[in-house]
Amino acid sequence: MKRYEGLFILNMAGKEEGLPEILDKISSEITAAGGKVETVQKMDRKNFARVADKKYSAGFYANVIFTSPPAAIAPLRSKFALNQDVFRVLFSEAPEPKPAK
Repeated sequence: MKRYEGLFILNMAGKEEGLPEILDKISSEITAAGGKVETVQKMDRKNFARVADKKYSAGFYANVIFTSPPAAIAPLRSKFALNQDVFRVLFSEAPEPKPAK
């Protein structure tokens, strides 16, 4: 099991109150793929620096740290690509937390 960090940009145009439900769905998808969610950090809504489509000029950012088998990342990436609420997703390996001194 490796530790990963997932940065999600959510398409929440006009649905700001539905953010907790979408984050719960993301966590349940990760759990269903064999992972274990450690933390979910909600960030603010941010405007995009480069707008590719005028329809999407901003998004809500969320950071999810989880452990998962490496083989589960590609299916998760394709599953989130089909989700209408997820605009973009980026998975990267997260370092192990260092114990406090």
